Amino acid sequence: MRSFFILIGLLFTGGMASAQSIIPVPVHTEKGSGVFTFGKATDFVVPDGQPEIRKYAEELSRYTGLTPAAVVQKKGKNPAVVFRLGKDDKLGEEGYILDVKGNEISLTANTRAGIFNGIQSLRQLLPPQLENRKTAFTGAVTVPQCRITDYPRFKWRGLMLDVSRHFFTADEVKDFIDRMAQYKFNVFHWHLTDDEGWRIEIKSLPRLTEVGAWRVERYGAFGDTRPYPKEGEKATYGGFYTQDQIRDIIRFAAERNITIVPEIDLPGHSMALLAAYPELSVKKEPKFVNPGSKFAEWYGNHEFRMLIENTLNPADENVYTFVDKVMTEVAGLFPGEYIHMGGDECYHGYWAENTGVQEFMKKNNLKDTKELQAYFVRRVNDIIASKGKKMIGWDEILDGGGLPKSTAVMSWRGMDGGIKAAKEGHYVVMTPTTYAYLDYTQGDKSVENPIYADLSLAKSYELDPTPEGVDPKYVLGGQGNLWTEVIPTLQFAYYMAYPRALAVSEKLWSPKNASTFTDFVNRLENTFERFNQAGVSIAKTIYEPEVTVTGKDGRYYLELKTEIPGAEVFYSLDNTYPAKFSTKYTGPVEIPEGRLRLRTQTYKDGKELGRELIIPREELIKRAK
Repeated sequence: MRSFFILIGLLFTGGMASAQSIIPVPVHTEKGSGVFTFGKATDFVVPDGQPEIRKYAEELSRYTGLTPAAVVQKKGKNPAVVFRLGKDDKLGEEGYILDVKGNEISLTANTRAGIFNGIQSLRQLLPPQLENRKTAFTGAVTVPQCRITDYPRFKWRGLMLDVSRHFFTADEVKDFIDRMAQYKFNVFHWHLTDDEGWRIEIKSLPRLTEVGAWRVERYGAFGDTRPYPKEGEKATYGGFYTQDQIRDIIRFAAERNITIVPEIDLPGHSMALLAAYPELSVKKEPKFVNPGSKFAEWYGNHEFRMLIENTLNPADENVYTFVDKVMTEVAGLFPGEYIHMGGDECYHGYWAENTGVQEFMKKNNLKDTKELQAYFVRRVNDIIASKGKKMIGWDEILDGGGLPKSTAVMSWRGMDGGIKAAKEGHYVVMTPTTYAYLDYTQGDKSVENPIYADLSLAKSYELDPTPEGVDPKYVLGGQGNLWTEVIPTLQFAYYMAYPRALAVSEKLWSPKNASTFTDFVNRLENTFERFNQAGVSIAKTIYEPEVTVTGKDGRYYLELKTEIPGAEVFYSLDNTYPAKFSTKYTGPVEIPEGRLRLRTQTYKDGKELGRELIIPREELIKRAK
């Protein structure tokens, strides 16, 4: 079994993490003056009758080099890590108290979940080098003395992974879950179905995975450079999760205090479904699983027109029979409270053009297609409720009215949907594109994949799930979303998700205004090293200059900025290099005319930070505001 802590050690030769380096920042921290040292005599004290906590203790012992683990029920004279279950109302279900003294590490919580979260903080106090799995442990590990009292601000602290646009294996999904658990996320939103692939085995509907899980192979950016399937072309790219694999992943997640929320995206985003069962569409024409080809015209402000039908027919009773079969099996697999039904970006054009659908609307007193979609949403809600679950969906499920109060809303088109839903008495999860869409370009487009929107680490850190105008009692929390159109591998998923996911985690766990962005950036230094030692590449675009161009009266001015405390930016506009020996930036600079390029890089203490940016003048001018 993959470790909870990934703490395969090596000789620790210097440097030490501190309680002030933990992400997300704890509620309260007191510094001590000494250290606790793990050694061969260290005991691990576990309450009787707590096999799961014993398992945590054994893992921690093994990965600090102490095997076999000395797990006991009472503390003796030896140095010890003591796990205690208590009853402290302020800690709630997930809080903990971590007290590190010279001869004892005490970890107290009300529940196993709190013990697990406390271990994640303890892990960040251990040397970053222990993340390296390739070198065996040969010496003692020290932990700085401190006392931490900690508990979460919100109960829903999520990350979403889209496994439809690109497929990730069961082991890769486990790895993703394991890493998010280290930073106290507790909800894994699993986007299992979309136009590009159906990824969950439904035994009563085998064609969903026989057909819907596979598409023809295409490469490069999604869009018009990816042609539609050719006649007779074999579908070779894809995959799905068997129900046994899903049960194993659910168990794996539960051990890490993570609940999985499955998403079955309906009634739009259903090309893969309709490739398997085209009779459930309005036109009932043969469909294909979209290989990332252009299939819609986008007009901005979430307005669009589909070029290929990808919606279910809400006027067909067979559709609801189908949905019932799917939700019966989904509810039987996933023990969590919620099932996500999607509900977003549903094109109504094919409904509006169909006489049968229009007759259905008249019969049911539905004045427009928004009310028709609301009808569909209510029917799906009733199906999910009949399985003993609650429904959650993207904020479009509010359109058309009549949403049952038991249904939760995930606000992605800004905060407005969440504010509206809360005012109507719905529970809300805030996941707005403006702060939480982790697939957006995170650095300068000269070195990052450019897509249609940008999201910097600093902007993610501004997330507040309780904006003005919302009643906090209805806000369950928030999450970051990782759509995978441009993310074909797990390593690149980590690069795109982190460190912005860490900013989201801090905003969902820590008290409001508990820290500043500058302090967060300082704490990232320790976290960057941990990911580096683990062999995981995450984005360090925070190290690179932020380039802004303004124009006035035919003249253009360059502004450069760094978020790194104590860092300096150097640049040239005369085609000379390296940037280190060019001009130190002190204020806005006019961009001269000519065939030239900007070269700029950030330095701290004379050392390069991040990549050098090289941007032609014509590109700079295009950026002018």
